[in-house]
Amino acid sequence: MFMKNKSLSLLLFLALVTMISLEARLMSAAEIDSKENVSLAMRKSSEYFRNKLAVHGGYVYYYSLDLRERWGEGKAGPDQIWVQPPGTPTVGLAYLSAYKTTGDSFYLDAATDAALALIYGQLKSGGWTNSVEFNPKSRLTAAYRNGKGRGRNNSTLDDGISQSAIRLLIHVDQAHQFQNQKIHEAAEIALNALLAAQFPVGAFPQVWTEPVNKVAPKAGNFPEYDWRTEGRIKNYWDYYTLNDGLAGYVSTVLIEAYEIYQDPRYQQAVFKLGDFLIASQLPQPQPAWAQQYNYDMQPIWARRFEPPAVTGGETQDVIETLMKIYQFSGGEEKYLKPIPQALAWLKKSQLPDGQLARYYELKTNRPLYMTRSGKDYSLTYDDSDLPRHYGWKIKSKLPQLQREYNLLKTGKQQTTKTNRRELSVRVKTILNNLDSQARWISTSTGERLVGQPKFPVNSQYIASEVFSENLETLSAYLELLKTN
Repeated sequence: MFMKNKSLSLLLFLALVTMISLEARLMSAAEIDSKENVSLAMRKSSEYFRNKLAVHGGYVYYYSLDLRERWGEGKAGPDQIWVQPPGTPTVGLAYLSAYKTTGDSFYLDAATDAALALIYGQLKSGGWTNSVEFNPKSRLTAAYRNGKGRGRNNSTLDDGISQSAIRLLIHVDQAHQFQNQKIHEAAEIALNALLAAQFPVGAFPQVWTEPVNKVAPKAGNFPEYDWRTEGRIKNYWDYYTLNDGLAGYVSTVLIEAYEIYQDPRYQQAVFKLGDFLIASQLPQPQPAWAQQYNYDMQPIWARRFEPPAVTGGETQDVIETLMKIYQFSGGEEKYLKPIPQALAWLKKSQLPDGQLARYYELKTNRPLYMTRSGKDYSLTYDDSDLPRHYGWKIKSKLPQLQREYNLLKTGKQQTTKTNRRELSVRVKTILNNLDSQARWISTSTGERLVGQPKFPVNSQYIASEVFSENLETLSAYLELLKTN
């Protein structure tokens, strides 16, 4: 018995020495950010994430440390993965970044697994909903193209869902030199469906199940009816939408698709989107943009806490998108023309604390909110009783937007050179925070996490977003080391 215990103690000691040795390699003072340490951290953390957390090759947002609980938008089932960022596409794209800088096929295999997981959940309409359910008997399935699901066939552009899935597919397709037939076919189907979902005016709906109808183009304008009580549209998702960064997400995937496939249809779709953004700018005194519009190009209600209004977040996203399209077009001036008035509107609309309101009342430009008390939402100008499930104020990006616009107007290139010293500091922090199991552990401070009610303060969890951001940063630093 003594010998058995002695042998067991020896094994535990050797295991401890091995773990300490790994940590020592990663944490050795002057060499912590060496190529070897960065590469080791990337590989070990990715092995843990892929081998321990992947379900059918895909991911959710958060994991308990004992891996017994998983969360997407709320608790996730054992066979469920999340499409909406920061889920499966976010993780898959981080693996691809690691593959591009290391050439290690492990990362390409992991990204391919994620792409195939998304393909399982691709809808008959060509896009995706926010999650994929692999249990065909579950009520959470949708109308999957593979015939193994049932339910709705609503491809969505909300929160970058279908856009992010398409981005992963087209980049994995490129990494396989377009030779993986299953991935290549799914990417083509998704891109064709996205093009078919674009209105002739250049806009996109929030959701599609089939190609959209033709609608005559009009310019952005204010409704003449009482928008507070009239003009509600039940299926607002079928109309022109800019909500939740749709323009930015869609323009990115179309530009990248054009760069990868050189198909002029994607280029023309980008320009059509830019034309819609120009047309949908509202007139004075609010030369900015709304979350969603009817076919008469007037702001409309969406959900009962989303009124017709001029919106700070969508306006910032549209300005960024117009500047992106301007560069993509080779300098077509019309895409910059709406921006000065919009920047001036942002400047005058900032709240006393420097933030922007999500909503501004049509024509008056007063910050517009909803009350939290009672069963029904009520419009108010008072921000003291806000519903907690929604962001009613957002960060102003005015300084960055103004700086980028000025650079474009003067013909100067925006400097994107990475500061090695600053990146090294970030890398050292990332490596120091990696635990003995090659995990980055997050601790809740009581903030509202994406898709969740508040986690209890000091509760610990593993986050796909943190892993992905860290892997992207380490990959960028490794690439920098290669060029110096």
